[in-house]
Amino acid sequence: MAEVTSIRPADLRAIEGNLKAIYQNIDTLNGNVGVVNDNVNNVNNNVKVVFDEISVLAKDFHDFVQMQIKENRLGQAHTKVVQIRQELEKKYGHYDIVRRTVTGILQADDLGIVKKSTISDATEEIMISTPNYWLAPCLVALAAWINDQPELAEKAVREGIKRNDEKTSLFFALVCRRAERKSAALKWTQRYLANQDEEKLDRKSIIILDAYASGLLGADSEGVIAKQMDEWMEHLMEKPGFVEKQAEQWSEAINLKRKPLESDEYTFLCKYSKTWPVLQDIMEGARLHSEIFDYFTAIFEQEVPTDSLKKQLDSILDSLVTDFDDEELPLRREEKFEQFIIDFNGDEERARKNMEIEQTAFESYKDFTQLLTDAAMKPESSHASISTQKFAIALSKEWISNAYNDVIAQNRMKIPNEIEINVDTFNSKTTDGKNEKEIITEFHTLIDREKASALSQCTLSSFDQFCLYGGAVIGLLGIFMMVGNTFLGLIATIAGLGLILNYFSKKKKNEINIQNITSQFEQKRINGSQIISALMAEIVDFRSDFAEKDSESQKVIDFLEQISPEQYVRKLANSNRRIKISV
Repeated sequence: MAEVTSIRPADLRAIEGNLKAIYQNIDTLNGNVGVVNDNVNNVNNNVKVVFDEISVLAKDFHDFVQMQIKENRLGQAHTKVVQIRQELEKKYGHYDIVRRTVTGILQADDLGIVKKSTISDATEEIMISTPNYWLAPCLVALAAWINDQPELAEKAVREGIKRNDEKTSLFFALVCRRAERKSAALKWTQRYLANQDEEKLDRKSIIILDAYASGLLGADSEGVIAKQMDEWMEHLMEKPGFVEKQAEQWSEAINLKRKPLESDEYTFLCKYSKTWPVLQDIMEGARLHSEIFDYFTAIFEQEVPTDSLKKQLDSILDSLVTDFDDEELPLRREEKFEQFIIDFNGDEERARKNMEIEQTAFESYKDFTQLLTDAAMKPESSHASISTQKFAIALSKEWISNAYNDVIAQNRMKIPNEIEINVDTFNSKTTDGKNEKEIITEFHTLIDREKASALSQCTLSSFDQFCLYGGAVIGLLGIFMMVGNTFLGLIATIAGLGLILNYFSKKKKNEINIQNITSQFEQKRINGSQIISALMAEIVDFRSDFAEKDSESQKVIDFLEQISPEQYVRKLANSNRRIKISV
């Protein structure tokens, strides 16, 4: 009988144990991969947050740098103003003794309580201690006149004329008028005017306007001055481009009164609208109307001094000898520029633009109409009295009105029909801010579109999708293969399990990514909607505020309309002066 060989089933316990260990290791590895994926997602999210924060930080840093630059420049301006004034004192401070002596001598002579020899000694000492200064020989001449020394007076006058003919002529015109020597005052006035060119007037001509506008020179001298002004005006008006020049000249002077908006006004428009620079400019232009109206009314409401003739002439003499030495002009100009920087809180660019307009007040020579403009609009730099300001404005009212209408028109031309809204990636426009619902709907539509676009990227690749079914098939084949070839079967089984685990890992990562994207866009929707609502409210307020401020331009026009140059000039003094100047 043949021997039957029995086939025992293979002992697969070791293989199963190994497979189980491998599965556990793979499961652990999968968990670690999941943790790594989560960390990668967190890193990606953090990187986006960091980039967003860096953008905000970059803007904040830029704003901080600009603010710091302005603060540093403001500090420098304060220091420079002190240094300039110290330099003025050091270089020209000794002139003060001479200047103070002028009114001192005149008042002492009025009272008759100072010896004439003392006056002579004082003026001679000044002549020695201040060489080349035009006022020193004028004081010697004044003392000689008081002491009845005609030869010395004549010699000193000639020296004064040699040093500065115009200032000396003006000085003695005022002194003679003070002493009631009207004939002599008239001759000195005529001498001064004879040396003037209407297109190149000395900046000191404001002095003669001050005396004239204040009614201090007497009918004869005032008649000569009025006639001269008539001639100047006629010659200037014959020049080509005269009207255009006046419009430009007065427009610049009017715009000099513009003031910057406060930094905390319209914060959302400033941050979330590319139209803001234009809006800021036109709002400053609209607020200019109240500034100009207040400026003009303050001038005309101010009372003209009612001091005695001598006291008013002393004040004008003070102005002549104190404010108009050309040697000081460079330092005075620099002082004014630094003061502008202080006025504009360290904004050097704005200070420079204003200084370009103010510059005419520091020019040694200018035409007659520029003299009027500077007197009316730049009294601090031109040293014009309140009487001269009134006179200059009344005389120039037609030019001012024309220029002012140009300023209004130019500002209104810049009003944008639509205002841009720029919130993150959202860009839209509104006319008046009253279509908030439509804009927010646009914004939500954009958010939905961007979210859909971002979510569309959150899909498994073809390989990842293959991993589930392909891995199952390869794993099953591996199990069957282990019967014939344990090693190859084991490898195939492990590969199949790896593919399946990769599928579930990528799927989990994709689901987390979808959640993060959804959360981010919903937060963006909330924040953006709040910003848009605040922005639209500011746009409504801006349009309303602008319309209100812009309407105040009519007050300025009405104010200028009611000024009558002829009537106003007749009120300046009790003299029967002849004024026929018209524009």
